[in-house]
Amino acid sequence: MNFRAVFDIVDRMRVALKIGVPAALRAIMASPSLLLNLAALSRISMANIWIPFGAGGDEMFRADKKMLITPHARGVVLDLGAGHGHTVNYLDRSAVTKYIALEPNTLMHSRIRQMASAAGYTESDGTLLILSCGAEDTASILSSVHSPVDTIVSVLTLCTVPFPHQTIRSLVLDILTPGGVLLFIEHVRRDRADAAWWQTILTPLWKRVFDGCCLDRPTDIWLKRLIDDDGVTPWTKQKIWDPTNRNDQESLFWLQVGHFVKK
Repeated sequence: MNFRAVFDIVDRMRVALKIGVPAALRAIMASPSLLLNLAALSRISMANIWIPFGAGGDEMFRADKKMLITPHARGVVLDLGAGHGHTVNYLDRSAVTKYIALEPNTLMHSRIRQMASAAGYTESDGTLLILSCGAEDTASILSSVHSPVDTIVSVLTLCTVPFPHQTIRSLVLDILTPGGVLLFIEHVRRDRADAAWWQTILTPLWKRVFDGCCLDRPTDIWLKRLIDDDGVTPWTKQKIWDPTNRNDQESLFWLQVGHFVKK
């Protein structure tokens, strides 16, 4: 395959490190005890990395988000790995009654509040809820939202969740209400053996830089093949397609867009 794709991934890591490492070093200088807390340093680094990367990704996927999220998100929306809250800008305020931003990195919460407030969702009126647990902690999600949600949105998030098979299954079967929709834009494992090999080789380094993100998860396939306790698909509709003009055939950052409807 064209090694330009490999260099592109390496260059993204270089840019991220150029942003994240100085932020972590500044934090260590202010609080040397952080040297003993690598998880905290990773969160500090990622909060800073996501300022340009999150904004850039939002701009890149703007057309796809408008086609995917705006007409289909409704009711109570759970945004997995909300980051800085860009998803809220694509919600139809007349159709979405509550925005739940799931973001384990609490350093990103202030930006979520700012974006949500500008879009008309606030904690004071009960239309905004920010959760700091991970997507894998479905028990905490349910205890916080009290009932299943109408819409789950995942933008570049299922690549990072721990125990992905179990997490995806719990989110769909336990968190998403019957008739609810799952909307996603995710990068996934390529169906080309050479590209998939490079994705697997580069993932350990990529995960270190991007806070657990995996390049080589076949998330789209896992969702399509999901079955319930009776061995039956939970979906009445499933559609996956390529994003608008975003997939280079040599790319190792292979993107898929999905719209699933639960029975």
